[in-house]
Amino acid sequence: MLLPRCKQTVTPREEWRMEPLELVPGRYIGEGQPCFVIAEIGQNHQGDIELAKTLIRKAKECGADCVKLQMSSLPDKFNKQALNRPYISEHAWGETYGEHKKHLGFTRDHLEELQEYAKQLDIPLTASAMDIPTLYVLHELQVPFIKVGSGDVHNLPLLRTAAACSKPLVISTGMSDIAWVSQVYEELTILNDPPTPLVFLQCTSAYPTPPEQTHLRVLDTYAQMFPHAHIGYSGHELGIHVTIAAVARGARVVERHMTLNRNWKGSDHSCSLEPHDLRELIRAIRSVEAALGSPLKAFQPCEEACFAKLGKTLVAARKIQAGQMLEEGDLVAKVAEPRGIPAQRLDSLIGGYLNRDVEEDESIMEADVL
Repeated sequence: MLLPRCKQTVTPREEWRMEPLELVPGRYIGEGQPCFVIAEIGQNHQGDIELAKTLIRKAKECGADCVKLQMSSLPDKFNKQALNRPYISEHAWGETYGEHKKHLGFTRDHLEELQEYAKQLDIPLTASAMDIPTLYVLHELQVPFIKVGSGDVHNLPLLRTAAACSKPLVISTGMSDIAWVSQVYEELTILNDPPTPLVFLQCTSAYPTPPEQTHLRVLDTYAQMFPHAHIGYSGHELGIHVTIAAVARGARVVERHMTLNRNWKGSDHSCSLEPHDLRELIRAIRSVEAALGSPLKAFQPCEEACFAKLGKTLVAARKIQAGQMLEEGDLVAKVAEPRGIPAQRLDSLIGGYLNRDVEEDESIMEADVL
């Protein structure tokens, strides 16, 4: 099956405005929506479909919104020389790189089986498309969105074909710079008709990623430069703190690798999250989202008890006669009984008058003010 390339036009689509994006059925991302958490199984299943099912189940139990695999057609992703080169590594599953990748790969039938299993658990499943034939398979299997990894962010034929699938694209932007990401953005939004529903994930392709090379402020840059893309984060760092910070910085989508054991054979395991880590990450993300709250500063109901104990009342700094014009030196703020006029109203009382005599250190009450 051949997918047509999207029609293109050079007319800027200024009228297009960001709306919440339905990334999977019934689950939106965008302003006011919970951060969407992708549990990236990748190839941490070790080529074992039953282990893949266990990882899917664990992701669901931890509260992930989606699980993701990595799929490829080896002859379409690699040339013969790359597949035949000796692979000498502690992580190798074969004598050549091709044998190694074949051991870790799943077929279309495997993917369909895992898709059905995930459906039974009520968690969406998708995959990274690393070549165009695999993209066709994912399109035919009706995955909810297409993931394009950092290794293919420069692969314009793949991106253009993926755009023709009329599905959201989630694109990791590791190993690229702002000039290239801008070109991809223009290709998929400004020049595309209709514009491609797009998510850009800030990503640094190092396993693990040093914190000082993560650069979460890129999220701000993306949000400013790419108003028609949702912004997220794909992390390969150790631990969960940086990913939590990305959510606080505005990431609408986060993606983290998961494993059952960080010590297992395979280069991705060391920077992956074990189930207890993933569960804690998602719990922390939901807590941070609740804490972000409203941009409007307001007195909170939970502060009532503290205000009752520590809130300051205006009291007489000295004896004040009824009808005497109030000066600033006549009043002082104290924790007082009974509770009277709050301290923040000091300026409104200066120049006014009281209707009774008030003794030094006595609370100024509403009924005292003319």
